[in-house]
Amino acid sequence: MAARLVKRIYCGPISLNRRFSSQVQKATLIPGDGIGPEIAAAVQKIFAVAKVPVEWEVVDVTPVKYPDGKYGIPQSALESMNRNKVGLKGPLMTPIGKGHRSLNLALRKELNLYANVRPCRTLEGYPTLYNNVDVVTIRENTEGEYSGIEHEIVDGVVQSIKLITEEASRRVAEFAFKFAKEQNRKKVTAVHKANIMRMSDGLFLSCCREAAARFPDVKFEEKYLDTVCLNMVQDPSMYDVLVMPNLYGDILSDMCAGLVGGLGLTPSGNIGMNGALFESVHGTAPDIAGKDLANPTALLLSAVMMLHHMGLSKYGEKIERACLDVIKEGKHRTGDLGGKAKCSEFTNEICSKLQ
Repeated sequence: MAARLVKRIYCGPISLNRRFSSQVQKATLIPGDGIGPEIAAAVQKIFAVAKVPVEWEVVDVTPVKYPDGKYGIPQSALESMNRNKVGLKGPLMTPIGKGHRSLNLALRKELNLYANVRPCRTLEGYPTLYNNVDVVTIRENTEGEYSGIEHEIVDGVVQSIKLITEEASRRVAEFAFKFAKEQNRKKVTAVHKANIMRMSDGLFLSCCREAAARFPDVKFEEKYLDTVCLNMVQDPSMYDVLVMPNLYGDILSDMCAGLVGGLGLTPSGNIGMNGALFESVHGTAPDIAGKDLANPTALLLSAVMMLHHMGLSKYGEKIERACLDVIKEGKHRTGDLGGKAKCSEFTNEICSKLQ
């Protein structure tokens, strides 16, 4: 796998294929539910103004009923991702209850998107309680407590199995150290609870140690999950790149996002053997859907990660700079950022800076 990294916080970590930035490339676009179509349209408009050489293949992921009676993601969406190898996804809603598979989980498993990368960085001009956050969380994305292995032993007793494999642990550990080295990051912290789960987390930690030995120029440390959470809210500058199993990564990445202003400002990328899918990780916000009130920043910065991944860094850097400048100036912020601007007004202001 060719590794081509751009020294930017919102970069795409691993480029699966070498492409030429002068060529028009296809990318799958999954608008999603709730506010998804609005923020996806904002990204499309900004890309058009910036003259990004990307052709969108828009697909619908309304759940369909499979022969086993359960609902899941349409095959056409999976075929689009398998064909294009890169995509952008808005928020998806999976109904709670039996008979529904998680659409997000289905995409990750189908495409073997084994590493989730979430950069969290303090934005200049947007004050929070912390002003020194610059952390990247790298989460194993395919197993752990999210493997979906559960059963009822007897009435009132349910067992959920945490699956940790050597293959998956080695893969994400290697990814984390490659990322750190090529991004000029100084330290990788393995987050674990091997003191309690000696076999499962112990295996994950052992794989991180093996990877660390192959990257002697990157500092390595091991920290308990609870210790990291405590230290993170005291002094986020203590950490650089964090690598961890699935559940820990889900929780800790959201906590880190809270340090810089929330999920509405945080991009995300899922990198795998068969493609890369970039996404906003916030919810569908049905209460404001269709009201032109949504903040498209998270999806837009995820699209910037996608551009770096595709070898279109000059477009990504230009769009990122325009977006962050609008937030910094503070005149056209959306409601979640303390402003009064509509989604369309925020988008138009970014477009004006690109023209």
